[in-house]
Amino acid sequence: MRRGRLSSGVIDTHCHLTFPEFASRVPEVMAEARAADVRGCITIATTTRDSMTALEVARGNEGVWCSAGVHPLYADQGPHDWSVLERCGRDPRCVAWGELGLDHHYSRPDRGLQEEVLEEQLGVIGRLRGAGLEKPIVLHCREAFGRLIPILRASGAAPERMVFHCFTGTESDMRACLEFGAMVSFTGVVTYPNAPEVRAAARLVPRDRIMVETDAPFLSPVPHRGKRPCLPAWAAVTARALAELRGETWDDFHEAINTNTARFFGVRA
Repeated sequence: MRRGRLSSGVIDTHCHLTFPEFASRVPEVMAEARAADVRGCITIATTTRDSMTALEVARGNEGVWCSAGVHPLYADQGPHDWSVLERCGRDPRCVAWGELGLDHHYSRPDRGLQEEVLEEQLGVIGRLRGAGLEKPIVLHCREAFGRLIPILRASGAAPERMVFHCFTGTESDMRACLEFGAMVSFTGVVTYPNAPEVRAAARLVPRDRIMVETDAPFLSPVPHRGKRPCLPAWAAVTARALAELRGETWDDFHEAINTNTARFFGVRA
């Protein structure tokens, strides 16, 4: 694994290649991505069992890395084998913890259970960090910024080593994330006509704190909106839309997101 600036293409920093939509199709999906100049992707785990599967996918496919962690909407799918985080985390193909966080959009799983699993997970990550196994943290936060940020702050983990993925909040939410000190990542939602607040928030992010993702198989960007599954190849579509939205040249924005991705995740294609 090499560190440093990415010289070309983009990285889809968040997708789910272990989901059924991509079963037995990962080589084909990655070939399509490379044809669109998306040179790699990070497949993000949702449970401890899924973490092991994600690692297998990353090991078996060039240009794929993975994370290890439990998504808040899977908090009720225990018991969670926290030893998996260390097993996955010691492999160089695993480049992040998560996605973890809170989701207040849905009534289930219970918010108390979500917080219990989050606290357990942050505790495990803290112990691993203390043992020298440090990785960035991928955050899921939906309608819960006011509750999640204080929990993260109390965890002792460095805010600059966290990224709020798939940002869909308001300008106020964005200011809270930026004041906290985290990175922010955008999906195809930023291209949707009915998401003006997300676009306004995207303009607030400093150039050195923004990244791009698909969250595939979800959230296909315009002009592919409504198509399922969303594909990692379309990370390039969202990236170009963001550059235009922010009034930046493609060359400047492209260099920024690639530099940010390399610095944050430590990967290059």
